[in-house]
Amino acid sequence: MTTIGRPLCAPGPESPWERVHEELVRTGSVLVYGRMPGWQPEAGAADLRLLLGRDWARYEKFGRAGMRERFLASRLFLRYTAAAAVQTLPHLVDVAYLPGGRPYVRGLDQIDISLSHTDETMVVGVTRRGRIGVDVERADRRLAHTGSEAQACTPFEKRHLDRDAESARNDTMVRLWTLKEAYSKALGQGLRFRFTEFGFALHGASGARLVRPDGSATDDGGWTFGTFDVGGSHVVSVAVFDDGFGELSDVSVGTTLHEGLLDALYGAIGEELPGPAGSGNPAGVLGDADGVDTVAGA
Repeated sequence: MTTIGRPLCAPGPESPWERVHEELVRTGSVLVYGRMPGWQPEAGAADLRLLLGRDWARYEKFGRAGMRERFLASRLFLRYTAAAAVQTLPHLVDVAYLPGGRPYVRGLDQIDISLSHTDETMVVGVTRRGRIGVDVERADRRLAHTGSEAQACTPFEKRHLDRDAESARNDTMVRLWTLKEAYSKALGQGLRFRFTEFGFALHGASGARLVRPDGSATDDGGWTFGTFDVGGSHVVSVAVFDDGFGELSDVSVGTTLHEGLLDALYGAIGEELPGPAGSGNPAGVLGDADGVDTVAGA
């Protein structure tokens, strides 16, 4: 059964990143969260363009300082986390986007990534099992009695909300909402139904199981879900799909890329092949030949 560990905290670029790779190897998935103030580089940092890669052009287009800062922090956080997961350097991680805005690492289809942020809190999920979706929301966001139940809850979920104590209603709503967001992100373009057409049966402090609108059981189909509190102020939910294609004991770039391709990649960027830790620049050879890559969604 797929295990999802508690989110790890990464306060800034100098975080103890080895934990990220260790957790990915141990459980197959890893969640990392951070706060945007710790991810704001010094003014005029010379390496921003290199670190942002294809996101640089979009960064320059933001007119409002607040939006630029949030975009910058979230993209740096995403690249550092993905780099730590596969034991490479952040500027060598080529993040691109599917038409709907879902991020992925070009040239490394052995891992899947997901990003979410609200206010100043960010979370990134990485999995080597198949697909992952994450969502973060303020724990005190008001959802109960706002019409959200009718828009997002199944009959089964509404019955449980009405049966439980009123004091727990909003907490349960936030948990359900983030689970549904995480599931939809993991499905990506495959999601074509409303939040009222699938539900979750919650168990314990963090567990959840996918159910039909009437609450009847479904075959989990390889899905695992979890919800966690982070920083005492936010709720993070995650959905992981295990595609059943087996596991890799080592997901560093040096082992997940074919040896001949790895040699070509390093030749293309003029670097020597690294030792066991590994790193690479898949975009150097597998990049966008036409210079076109749709970027959507923050």
